[in-house]
Amino acid sequence: MPAAFPLVRDVRALRERRFDVLVIGGGIYGAWIAYDAALRGLSVALIEKRDWAAGTSSRSSKLIHGGLRYLEHFEFRLVRHALAERRLLARLAPHLVRPLDFVVPVWRDSRVGRLQLLAGLTLYDFLATGKQPVPRFKSLSRRRLLAAHPYLESDGLRGGLRYGDCQEDDARMVLFVVAAAQSAGAVCANNLEALELLERAGEVCGARVRDTETGARFALHAACTVNAAGPWARELLRPASNPLPRITLIRGVHLVLPAIPGCSEAFTLIAPQDGRAFFVVPWYGRSLVGTTERAVATPDESPPTAEETRYLLHAVAARLPGLRWRAADVIASFAGVRALQDEAAAELSAVSREFVLHEPRPRLLWPLGGKYTTARCDAVQVVDHILAALGRAALPTRTDRQPLPGAPHEVAALGDFTGWQAEAVAGLQRRGVDPEAAHWLSLRHGTRVARIHALLDENPRWAARLHPQAPILAAEVVLAAREEMARIPEDVLRRRTPLQLLVPADGRLPERIAELMSAA
Repeated sequence: MPAAFPLVRDVRALRERRFDVLVIGGGIYGAWIAYDAALRGLSVALIEKRDWAAGTSSRSSKLIHGGLRYLEHFEFRLVRHALAERRLLARLAPHLVRPLDFVVPVWRDSRVGRLQLLAGLTLYDFLATGKQPVPRFKSLSRRRLLAAHPYLESDGLRGGLRYGDCQEDDARMVLFVVAAAQSAGAVCANNLEALELLERAGEVCGARVRDTETGARFALHAACTVNAAGPWARELLRPASNPLPRITLIRGVHLVLPAIPGCSEAFTLIAPQDGRAFFVVPWYGRSLVGTTERAVATPDESPPTAEETRYLLHAVAARLPGLRWRAADVIASFAGVRALQDEAAAELSAVSREFVLHEPRPRLLWPLGGKYTTARCDAVQVVDHILAALGRAALPTRTDRQPLPGAPHEVAALGDFTGWQAEAVAGLQRRGVDPEAAHWLSLRHGTRVARIHALLDENPRWAARLHPQAPILAAEVVLAAREEMARIPEDVLRRRTPLQLLVPADGRLPERIAELMSAA
């Protein structure tokens, strides 16, 4: 079997063989489906029209969580599955998934009162079976809350609670799952667009694709095709002889704002405008605020509007007025669109996130709904269906036991990441990397920091930051170009690293990155 890295964009291999499975879409669902199918012995092609995680999968709240707010809508099964996956992913990828405390303040006018919240968190912890990576919830007095977080709105504050969930690096997670799929035998290529589905004898048998780098077009044949293109999936399904399931496209917006001084905890808050939950999360020395929810007609990825920005800033100002954040403080922002089952729900937050698998045409599967956190176990259902459709033995999944690339194996076994990380950070600092950058490097790369070591030994100047305000090194650009299938500067700016979200727009950065990529 090939190694996980370097990622190899082998378009020729896609043209020269017929696969058991073609997966269209390089987001988190497509990546997990390809990985699971390859591990279970199927020949797999995974293609993405732009870059890995270029769509919704790099535009999330960066959390691996059970979804506390879904308990309000009685989605107990979804929450239980998500909490089980939280525990599993923290073990399989400790470099990408790490514990984070959340504070939930309660005010006199809060839509969810203290007793209701106590009941919800008791149930949340009860549903989280097995050894979890986070502690159980605890109550916080008003005095203790204000002492720790003096910027909270004090008028009507009655106290609060603290609970645990996990934070992740969403774009890097997709990249490492794609690498795992390659190591299991899948052939993976970005910048390869599916133009139309192919049919033979009434069954879908692959897709006609276009290499967006060369313009070449060819037929990619497969016994079974999975359309995992998320909100763009319907575009490939037109025209369709059978009625397609109705879907709801929901757009969510996030803002990147300055760090809250001295705060390492996240906040789960309720927006006073409409009573929906949103997060304020510490992230890369910044604060990630979101998300909004608005139904849209198309999966347009246009930047957040002034109205969407005002909504989030107003919500933060009402609950954390001491921060005094204004529009001028917004460092960056992004919007993503999710495709969910169409339901007659009173509000968008009540639309179910449950995963469903449709088969709109024979040998064509369409995963719909779901959550980033549950993508792995949802992919198991998809591959089970594929094996049955192809008449193959019903082999069990192995993705629940295989640590992802970059995960220290001793950590996966013992559950102690801090000792390994301290050694990794020390090794980087010995090579001239500043402490903050070394810390984040260990989380983005895991054991692959050894490749950073080698690059810094090759050229010590690559230990320099790309921008003084962001803990991203020149060496990471070289690594992305050589081994992580980065093709253009945006791949590095937005997905191999989060640089574009950490600093104000700077036209010199793409040029600097392009120079490093060309020299790699």
